[in-house]
Amino acid sequence: MNVSLCHRSYTSFCCLTHPPSQSCISPSLHPAQTLSAMFTEVLVALVIGGLIFFLVQRSRTQVLKTEDGWWGAGAPPDGGEDATIRPFKVTSSDEELEDLYRRIDQTRPVPSLEDSQFNYGFNSQYLQKVVSYWRNDFDWRRQVDKLNRYPHFRTNIEGIDIHYLHVKPKKVPEGSTAIPLIMVHGWPGSFYEFYGLIPLLTEPSDPQDLVFEVVCPSIPGYGFSEAPHKKGFDSVCAAHVFHKLMKRLGFQKFYAHGGDWGWLVTTNMAQLEPGIVKGLHVNFAPPSKPGLSMALSIMLGRRFPKMFGFTDMDIQRLYPRMEKLVVEPIKESGYMHIQATKPDTVGRGLNDSPVGLAAYILEKFSTWTSHDFRNLEDGGLTR
Repeated sequence: MNVSLCHRSYTSFCCLTHPPSQSCISPSLHPAQTLSAMFTEVLVALVIGGLIFFLVQRSRTQVLKTEDGWWGAGAPPDGGEDATIRPFKVTSSDEELEDLYRRIDQTRPVPSLEDSQFNYGFNSQYLQKVVSYWRNDFDWRRQVDKLNRYPHFRTNIEGIDIHYLHVKPKKVPEGSTAIPLIMVHGWPGSFYEFYGLIPLLTEPSDPQDLVFEVVCPSIPGYGFSEAPHKKGFDSVCAAHVFHKLMKRLGFQKFYAHGGDWGWLVTTNMAQLEPGIVKGLHVNFAPPSKPGLSMALSIMLGRRFPKMFGFTDMDIQRLYPRMEKLVVEPIKESGYMHIQATKPDTVGRGLNDSPVGLAAYILEKFSTWTSHDFRNLEDGGLTR
């Protein structure tokens, strides 16, 4: 072995794999230095081994557990919660529309910087076009009729009213049964994002296709579901509430689909009751608990791509420029930090201003469709 390779960091390895000899120990190393280097090697090995053990332990599948809660205002009633299922209809009064128009008319526009497009948020000049359409051309009553196309219901679970759609197939092929499916939305979405999908599931054109019975709830605090009145409500609590909803509707086993926050809620549903959720489909699946293989691929994938089956395209996407890795998430995640830490503050402003809320939400439809849309005058919204 070349003596030049057997300096400090390699001494302990050489002496473990070869008989001790002058060629294995650098003449410049004192025995105490050699011992220190060996100790360092062992310490590093222990740290790396501990990290790998930690990642493996974290990646093990866990079954979540939760207990019944009470999220309504005040204390639970003596008689328990009202399990009645009540039909619900979306309505809009003349007074509500007049209030909306008044708030739109009184909005004070502020010009965006010149040549800024959507790079600093929703462009004010284009927002004026959106507001004009909303105020003068948008047919809200027609939209209300569209929302009422499917049957709506509400029921009280753990102290809060839960809104949901329940769409049964008009016709089920003889000899088969409809497959129960719960579909959960995310932010800034709602149950409405499933309207184009529901007929494909409940009224398939091919009689040989599977037929589903669909339940689309509104996450507590979204749409027409009541928001929790107490601290501590999270995705696991929402999953527990939706399990209760499905049981109340008579489903002992069912399938689940989720996107965005719905991904986490339905995943928690499967973790809480793995024997009840027969199948889970998500269209948003970030790795919440990276395992050993993922950790190794992140650390070694760029240098040894073939070891992990990575193509050149994979490398470009998985190991982007530092700007995309660090700067982009910072630029696009400000809303998340505000909503997670100061919801009362931002919520008051967004609830008071329809135009402010429109800009806040439509900006996400623009940027989350494509980051390149930030350089367009209309934010890509007309595309």
